This record gives sequence, C-alpha cells and structure tokens, in this order.
Amino acid sequence: MNSAVVGLRVAGLVFGIVGVGHLLRLLMGLEITAAGHPVPMWLSVLGLLFAGGMSLWMFKLACRVSKVAVKQTLQG
Repeated sequence: MNSAVVGLRVAGLVFGIVGVGHLLRLLMGLEITAAGHPVPMWLSVLGLLFAGGMSLWMFKLACRVSKVAVKQTLQG
C-alpha cells in the first residue's frame, strides 16, 4: 500500500467523522452559537452532504489508485 492510498483513506475517514458530527447535530437538534449568533440547522445539512460526498469520493479514489498499483506490480 503506497502513501497516496493511505492519505486518501485518512482523508475519507476525517470527512466521514465530520459528516457523522453533522448528522448527529441534525438528529439531536443541538443548538450551536458562533460569536453569539445561532448557527442554522440547514448549514449542517450542507455540511453533511459535502462531508459525506467527499468521504465517499476519497474512499472510491483510494480503491481506484490501489487497483492501478496492483496492475502495475503484476505487469512488471
């Protein structure tokens, strides 16, 4: 396993954790304030979609890079 695959998997894991955090906020209805202003719930919806999408993309890309590395190893 090369460093690119490890980096993509770590990035996918980090994005996944952020996405789960947004999902928990939505399910539990947690109120968050930043600088005395309430953060709207729709922002967590966007955060969940973005972080979840990035996580899936990173894991898919890691699989693709891994398969290419295996093919190159088998060829020569």
